[in-house]
Amino acid sequence: MTLDIGVLGYRFMGEAHANALARLPMFFSDAPEVNRHVLIGRDEHALKNAADQLGFTHTATAWEDALDEIDVFYNLGPNHVHAEPSIAALEQDVSVFCEKPLAPTLSDAERMADAARGTDAIAGIAFNYRYVPAIQYARELIANGDLGEINHVRARYLQDWLVDPDAPWSWRSSKDLAGSGSLGDLGAHSIDLARFLVGDVAGEIDRVSGHLQTFVEERPVDPDDDDSETRPVTVDDAYSAQVAFESGAMGTFEASRFATGHKNDNTIEINGSKGSLRFSLERLNELELLESGNRGFQTVMVTDPDDPYVDHWWPPGHVIGWEHTFVHENYEFLTSVRDETPYEPSFADGCTVQRILDAIEQSDERAEWVSVE
Repeated sequence: MTLDIGVLGYRFMGEAHANALARLPMFFSDAPEVNRHVLIGRDEHALKNAADQLGFTHTATAWEDALDEIDVFYNLGPNHVHAEPSIAALEQDVSVFCEKPLAPTLSDAERMADAARGTDAIAGIAFNYRYVPAIQYARELIANGDLGEINHVRARYLQDWLVDPDAPWSWRSSKDLAGSGSLGDLGAHSIDLARFLVGDVAGEIDRVSGHLQTFVEERPVDPDDDDSETRPVTVDDAYSAQVAFESGAMGTFEASRFATGHKNDNTIEINGSKGSLRFSLERLNELELLESGNRGFQTVMVTDPDDPYVDHWWPPGHVIGWEHTFVHENYEFLTSVRDETPYEPSFADGCTVQRILDAIEQSDERAEWVSVE
């Protein structure tokens, strides 16, 4: 069985997923057979060039025209185009893989999750950091009770690409198009990682206290033009949140696109009654681990053949990179599509994350703790 793939979006995420699709048969002998059938976008000239580069045989300028031709729809477009194409695909029993956050608003996310429940098609959301081998190993340790009772979760995701006030306005600057700024763009990853790692032992995030901040209120459309018009920035540049888990564990989360000197600093630390661990994406082959009886953290290289996914790549100590997380998640998602088995993270997971994001925004607006409902 060959799965015909349609992809909406051909820039950053389009390149990452197209690369993963190309690598699958090289390294995963049991990977589903896929055909990069159609690439979807608005600019015909740019679309044709991208299709040639990324290995797609057809192009389309309207997603509606492609759904009858494909088995799997990758929705990698801006947040405001996540809902309608994904729902339409699911209503035609086309499986969907959607970039995060699931939608710009909770109401749209709920509609998408409802559509997923109403079909036999597979609906997955792209939280690729679940598929870092060190994160998978960390989850095993927590599930096995090696850290004991979980007390603290600390997660941060820091970038600095918007520090320059003359950085150009984009759809990511608009609440109508993006939903939120660093909160949804980066915070969604932190929240999903926390749920993935400790959700089975600490329960869900039960209530939140959030703070959102915008540092630059407007940005130029064309920073190379001194007379360029400016547009308002209607999303947050940074957020922080305190959270309470159902078990009584407490968490602190933050993200910023204004953290000077941080390029893609995604970290998480978990403290338990018996031990602790911490992970940084900037050292993604390593896990820092404090086990019971030890005086300090030790650095574990998660590159052995019996570590998650590593047997598909290189000899021990030959590290993998960021792009490999996309290969792993595409392997798992497309295997679920082929075998008609459930996939996680699902649209239901994406909707739960969206509910937490929404509660953090409500908390900031109301200046009080908010229950996640």
